[in-house]
Amino acid sequence: MITIISGTNRPHSNTFKLSSYYQHQLSKRGVAAHILSLADLSADFISADMYKNRSDAFLPYQERISATEKFLFVIPEYNGSFPGILKTFVDACKFPDSFFDKKAALVGLSSGKYGNIRGVDHFTGVCHYVRLHVLPLRIHIPYILSEFDAEGNLYKDDTVRFTNEQIEAFIRF
Repeated sequence: MITIISGTNRPHSNTFKLSSYYQHQLSKRGVAAHILSLADLSADFISADMYKNRSDAFLPYQERISATEKFLFVIPEYNGSFPGILKTFVDACKFPDSFFDKKAALVGLSSGKYGNIRGVDHFTGVCHYVRLHVLPLRIHIPYILSEFDAEGNLYKDDTVRFTNEQIEAFIRF
């Protein structure tokens, strides 16, 4: 099972739009993937689901993570790194059961010109700590506001080519 983690709790984000694009592209290749959007976490997530005090509301998230074999993390740039809610979510999941010896692909995006290179590097370190095997082909999409057409699809030739290459590699991974 593949889970795409939309790595921000910002509602109606470009991160979710890009996650949906990846889900659609995987589906076109006959590969089912579920999106887990951090925007769906409860407002009291940080106080309710940390430090072994898991709420009933967190149980479906933990079950999804436990059942997942491959993760695709879509990670926006927040202050030169990745969103704190993404790290908090990883911290809330059972360790080591949730991620140990599973596989992940990483996609960075930003409104600026670097496509969250630094944040993806930072998150790679977190992945290595929880023993996720990271696909070497990491994608960085800069200027995300200009990347989507009216239907929510990527349309620039280079971006489509690189994301397709990553998707194919991720399926084989």
